[in-house]
Amino acid sequence: MSAAVLAGTPQAQEQKHGQQTVAVEQQQISRLPPLPQPLDPILQEMFDKRRAQGGAIINLQIATGHAPKFTRAASTMAFTIRFDAKTPRRLLELVIMRTAEIVGSTYEINQHIPLAKMCGYSDAQIAALPTWQASTLFDDKERATLAYVEQMTHGGDVDDPTFAALQKFLTPQEIVEITYTVGNYYANGLLTKALRIEVETDGRETVAGKC
Repeated sequence: MSAAVLAGTPQAQEQKHGQQTVAVEQQQISRLPPLPQPLDPILQEMFDKRRAQGGAIINLQIATGHAPKFTRAASTMAFTIRFDAKTPRRLLELVIMRTAEIVGSTYEINQHIPLAKMCGYSDAQIAALPTWQASTLFDDKERATLAYVEQMTHGGDVDDPTFAALQKFLTPQEIVEITYTVGNYYANGLLTKALRIEVETDGRETVAGKC
């Protein structure tokens, strides 16, 4: 969009079109039309809760809000990955970043770079992630996990040596959590591309949680 996006609190985020101010929920941020107004009660409850948690309403939620029940279900999975996993959050963010790179989702990469940094990954590690096999910046556990992500996202046929290497570092529960995380963010990445969801340029981020 050509109008400048105003930064501010999540409650105040809006965009100016000439003299008209448009709330973030009413903007067209994908190839879909703006959300119908007033918002569906499911979306309104979601958005209110998200802001109460200190997060912003991001373009992914606005674009997919045309299917409120699906958006709510997707949000539940995202929050399960972020807040209820046994797998260390730092490792999950590495999985998400690499999955987003492989699927080519600029949107997800933009959202998760700050989260990866929050979890202690350096700019050098993030820059090296696309060619992690040749990098010395990742430990053995991270490399075993990245190898699993690489094979899962390229057809899903993970070979026995790669899976055996992963089992040296992770419990069955953690392996399932990582597998769900890869599948979830691969699908999300395709969705952001198919709907052409715009990358936020105003610093809006979802609920970050802790690492």
